[in-house]
Amino acid sequence: MTGAHPAGSPAMTGPSAVDPDSRPVESPPPRGDRGPGRTGRPAPRWWSLSLPGSWGALLLVCASLTPSLLPRSGVAQGVVSGISAAMGYGLGVLAAAVWRALADRGPRPPRRWSWRVFAVAVVVIGTVFFVLGRRWQGTLRELMGMPAEPLGRALLAPVVALVVFAVILAVCRLVRGAARVITRLLSRWIGPSAARALGGLAVAVLAIVLVSGVAVDGLLAAADRAFALEDQETPDGVERPTSRLRSGGPGSLIGWDGLGREGRTFVAGGPSAAEIGAFTGTEAPEPIRIYGGVATTDDVGARAQAAVEDLEQAGGFDRARLMVATTTGRGWLDAGSLSAFEYIAAGDSAVVAMQYSYVPSGLSYLIDQDRARAAGRELFDAVYERWAALPPDDRPELYVFGESLGSFGAEAAFSGEFDLRNRVTGALFVGPPNFNALHTEFRDGRDAGSREIEPVYRDGRTVRFSNEISGGAPPAGEPWTGTRVLILQHPSDPVTWWSPSLLFGRPDWLAEDPGRDVLPEMTWIPLVTFWQVTLDMPFSTDVPEGHGHRYTRESVDAWALLLRPADWTPEKAERLRALLR
Repeated sequence: MTGAHPAGSPAMTGPSAVDPDSRPVESPPPRGDRGPGRTGRPAPRWWSLSLPGSWGALLLVCASLTPSLLPRSGVAQGVVSGISAAMGYGLGVLAAAVWRALADRGPRPPRRWSWRVFAVAVVVIGTVFFVLGRRWQGTLRELMGMPAEPLGRALLAPVVALVVFAVILAVCRLVRGAARVITRLLSRWIGPSAARALGGLAVAVLAIVLVSGVAVDGLLAAADRAFALEDQETPDGVERPTSRLRSGGPGSLIGWDGLGREGRTFVAGGPSAAEIGAFTGTEAPEPIRIYGGVATTDDVGARAQAAVEDLEQAGGFDRARLMVATTTGRGWLDAGSLSAFEYIAAGDSAVVAMQYSYVPSGLSYLIDQDRARAAGRELFDAVYERWAALPPDDRPELYVFGESLGSFGAEAAFSGEFDLRNRVTGALFVGPPNFNALHTEFRDGRDAGSREIEPVYRDGRTVRFSNEISGGAPPAGEPWTGTRVLILQHPSDPVTWWSPSLLFGRPDWLAEDPGRDVLPEMTWIPLVTFWQVTLDMPFSTDVPEGHGHRYTRESVDAWALLLRPADWTPEKAERLRALLR
């Protein structure tokens, strides 16, 4: 019969009895193996946030609202702020971890009022900087002659920023999770410290291999295939030329189908002899335009030779002026600049160019630089070989032209100032990327006292810079004889000023007085400025002429300065600008 036990008596006896006093005492786990934290707290949820990290994110988001080189739309600002928030969050988490290591303690849960204070700071500080950012963007738009952005579009910035931040944070936590999985697997055979080190190293090596090798090669191959199909198209309104002076025309050594989309646009465009004659007031010949497309042949050297042979049979070496133009990306050339050259040369000119990629300039800028360098060098060397073989009195004036990534390729044919001076009559490099070798040499070797945005190199004897060519190319009053090399660069052009060094070092152009279209409020902020200028680049042509990466309107004054026509006047320059518009 089962009955109640007397008070204080155990319910049962034996080894299975629950006796608090008879339990074996368990030793605590080793200090380094207490799970998620030394306090024994449960691991935080995957969606939880660190308070120090959140403060770091807020600070860098506010910094990202400061002005950059170009006006930003709400979406672009959101991307910049989202990236900045992710960087700030990581820095905040890192700072907290370092502090805990110095204090020799584990993480502590933040007090509830700490999050309330942070929420108030987000509302107050975030609103203040959003309003300041709107004012800076409005001032910059006014400076560049752009309309104000509606408030509704500007309010997209915080939404986009949250999405970008969440995506970056999720990717980082997935990587961290992968490292932990590898660590757990390795810890079956080796100690925990070694497992953690090897797990993190394995994930880091895998990421580097994917980004630097497999991923980039795969991206380039996929882009080549995709854009190669588009390169076979012919834009509306573009028709095959009927002149033997154009590649793809009757008697040309390069077929119409081998020119590519941009090549067909190039040879079918430009002013006619009648249009040039109407401008100059005298009878003018038809300009020669020669182009070698990627489809002509896969070998860049053979493609250059084919272009030169087509140039020779069209009579290009018999013209008064000959230009070697290096294309950008998929083969684009600035139609306005080429037409300005032909008008000022009174039609007695020839232009030869060559495509080196199917990929657009934005992608080529990042991953296709070797092709640009090889194309620029091969084409100029092939032209120069034929040109140098002519009697000195029968040679045309020889010019080199390159814009943006095209200037990078055009520079590749020369070793320095004296090589340019000895081999060409003139050169025009427009909006050069910051990594151009000669551009960097001339900029960094500038005369003392001259600014980086408009350097003076060796008193301007051969190479001159201008950020507003209508005002000339400094130094004013100094003789400029022989070869003239002109470099156009706007103070607000992100293509010219972007550099990885912006991450951790202030450049001279931000330490000097700002350029004509850059706000004085723009300042260098570690990490942030790099991403601001990086995100400026995709929108560098979405601004009015004379700002950002748009130079067409300046081509008239630039070519007049290089070609030095005897009867040139300001009135003719204005007429030509009107024609090019």
